[in-house]
Amino acid sequence: MPSFDVVSRTEHAEVDNAIHGVMREIETRYDFKGSHCTIERTDDVLLLRADDDMKLRQMQELLKGYLARRKVAGGAFDFQKAETASGNTLKQNVVIKQGIERELAQQIIKAIKDAKLKVQAAIHGPELRISGKKRDDLQEAIALIRGLGLQQPLQYVNFRD
Repeated sequence: MPSFDVVSRTEHAEVDNAIHGVMREIETRYDFKGSHCTIERTDDVLLLRADDDMKLRQMQELLKGYLARRKVAGGAFDFQKAETASGNTLKQNVVIKQGIERELAQQIIKAIKDAKLKVQAAIHGPELRISGKKRDDLQEAIALIRGLGLQQPLQYVNFRD
């Protein structure tokens, strides 16, 4: 029985490359001269530190631009609220979304059932497995999921016949 998995993964290597590009640009830009702005990644969280609100917003824009250049979807990042840190600075956590949350998976399953496609969908942890009798039905399911306009980037892997 043909099947495929719907997943949401972000390449950490590409995120690291984007962070290095941002840090190089921060070191060379005149408006960041003498500032203590940094970006650090620990597992699935980025920590942005900046001297003031303007520099934090500039860092966010730089990060989004470099991520777009590296072909990493911006919807995979959840920018938290900025907080004040020691030394009159600001810090902000950016969470990298990995996997499909249960609510989103249930929303996708409901859309598939409402469309009355001849496929079955099942939640397997952070992934969603969709199986059907015909390859064409699976391709219709992919088209339906893409048409939902979800914020989180999804990949379709393990397509088996």
